[in-house]
Amino acid sequence: MSLDSQWRDFLNESLDEKNIFTYIQGLQEIISNLKPRTMVEKRRLQLAKTHLREVKRFARRMENNIDVLQEKLNILEESKGDE
Repeated sequence: MSLDSQWRDFLNESLDEKNIFTYIQGLQEIISNLKPRTMVEKRRLQLAKTHLREVKRFARRMENNIDVLQEKLNILEESKGDE
């Protein structure tokens, strides 16, 4: 399977199923299938992998924050409805 076909498959997936982790996983798969030919490419690929791990970490934190904020919003809406 070529990189172009993988990229097209990634872009053509149903929008309903996508979330940030789907995008991250797709990028991880693409990066893992790249074969660096030079040391410069190898370093760039390693840097891309590191950046992707950081993005994944931040995405998890954002998801947790969203869950907490959603819970707070629900509590506020319930207390407003009781008044």
